[in-house]
Amino acid sequence: KKALKKLKERERKQDIIYKTARIVEELAIQNNAIVVIGNVHRGKKRLVERTRMRTLRLRIHQWSVSALVEALDNKPLHVVEVSEAYTSSIDPFTSRRIRKFTPSMIRFAVRGRKKIRVDKIQLRLAKLGNGLVLDRDVIGAINIGLKYLSSDGRAMALGSTEPHAVWVKLMSPHQGLTPLTELKVLKTI
Repeated sequence: KKALKKLKERERKQDIIYKTARIVEELAIQNNAIVVIGNVHRGKKRLVERTRMRTLRLRIHQWSVSALVEALDNKPLHVVEVSEAYTSSIDPFTSRRIRKFTPSMIRFAVRGRKKIRVDKIQLRLAKLGNGLVLDRDVIGAINIGLKYLSSDGRAMALGSTEPHAVWVKLMSPHQGLTPLTELKVLKTI
């Protein structure tokens, strides 16, 4: 009975992983996007080495993020892994270090087969330079995307080299040049 339950749990996890990978694939194809993820393989090994609690080590070993990354690699997508170092502690809008995170608890009801249980999620919120209040994980995701776009987080603009031409090419070092963009010059009287 225990082995059957374990098998069903493994199949359920695989089903969720494949469905999530399919949703990410559809979104990437619709938006003509590249999938940028943090380097999950290195972080998992480091977490297991540091953790002393046996139950927490077991949960980390059962972590399915690396299986999701492998499922995405098997899809016809361009998947890029970026280092996650310092991504959740830097403000993406001002590039300054975030000094303080405020804990916040949210609760919601989940209906099971026999009863309704209350789940709690601990959020770590930070007020950013532009006034937004975001969770630490969201800040990390934004910064991982910015790390991929270019080395300093900005796209480069290349101006025209001809004396009478007015055009701009935007370039991201990882994606190459964008199509030519013409600028309209307005004359003021």
